[in-house]
Amino acid sequence: MVLAVHSDASYLSEPKARSRAGGHFFMSYDSNDPPNNGAILNIAHIIKNVMSSATEAELAALYIMAREAVYIRCVLEELGHKQPPTPIQTDNSMAEAVVNGKVQPKRTKAMDMRFHWLRDRENRNQFKIYWRPGKTNLADYWTKHHTAKHHSGIRKQFLTPLIVVEMLRLNQVAAKAA
Repeated sequence: MVLAVHSDASYLSEPKARSRAGGHFFMSYDSNDPPNNGAILNIAHIIKNVMSSATEAELAALYIMAREAVYIRCVLEELGHKQPPTPIQTDNSMAEAVVNGKVQPKRTKAMDMRFHWLRDRENRNQFKIYWRPGKTNLADYWTKHHTAKHHSGIRKQFLTPLIVVEMLRLNQVAAKAA
């Protein structure tokens, strides 16, 4: 059981020039592109500070999701599930490049604490931040406003099928009876 995270931000999508951050946390196995195995935590969060760019909003979202992942990693390790670097997917290539040290932005004063913290944690092999296209980012759902049709169509990606829930319930009843 390996923790995996998808992170996304929606730049200036809220009143008063605020941005949204979204996260999708799930258990998977150690892989370069871990498959979704059902959500253990989803986050929809309005970023309190005004972000000056989409990249800064994505960095803020990565920071928020990574902070949450720290304690989940600790819990999993205490339960005996050794954690490799937690993969965190972003759909913003510039944010990924900033965190991984591929580029050094000129104006970083407002972003300093967040991206240096992320860089530090990645250098400690606590996280592995990587880029994938937005269509594959499951956190995107939590950062945008959608129509009812979209909600109905995407629900199966986030909810456990009813048949699985029923099978788990029946197994639990059988175990108590035995």
